[in-house]
Amino acid sequence: MFKTLMFVAAAAVLASAHDDSIEVKQAIVKLDGNGVSGLVKFIRLDDGKVHVTGKVTGMPAGQYGFHIHESGDLSNGCISTGGHFNPNGNDHGHPHDENRHVGDLGNVEFDNTKTANIDFVDPQIKLNGRHNIIGRALVLHQGADDYGRTDHPDSKKTGNAGGRVVCGIVGIL
Repeated sequence: MFKTLMFVAAAAVLASAHDDSIEVKQAIVKLDGNGVSGLVKFIRLDDGKVHVTGKVTGMPAGQYGFHIHESGDLSNGCISTGGHFNPNGNDHGHPHDENRHVGDLGNVEFDNTKTANIDFVDPQIKLNGRHNIIGRALVLHQGADDYGRTDHPDSKKTGNAGGRVVCGIVGIL
């Protein structure tokens, strides 16, 4: 537990000291809580997109919402991370939608061994600039993201993905 707290504290310090004039090429998040753990890595590609890779364990088989939230404040657990990172003021959407929250990364799928292997490229999140995710929180939700495509009152705001299971701060690697 102490090592986890030290990692989170170090990530927060690095994030708050982040200077956009420094070209960040990689970032990482450690997720650890409620029986769920893993590492997720963000790698800036030459075309400006970000390759997201990782492995998370501990959730039953199924799909779960996976989002970047606006704040890296973990003072009240995952609740204090705010809403989805949305600097453009868009409705919630699918990761392939042009108009979506920048933080809308869709779903990750856990298999029967309670493992999710994450591997996708996202065109909107960045490690520098206006869509910079450094210092923000990555959150794994209790349910599947509906991509803003249902009539549920939370669909256009959160993807109706339910509560927050585990979160961590995106730090420079």
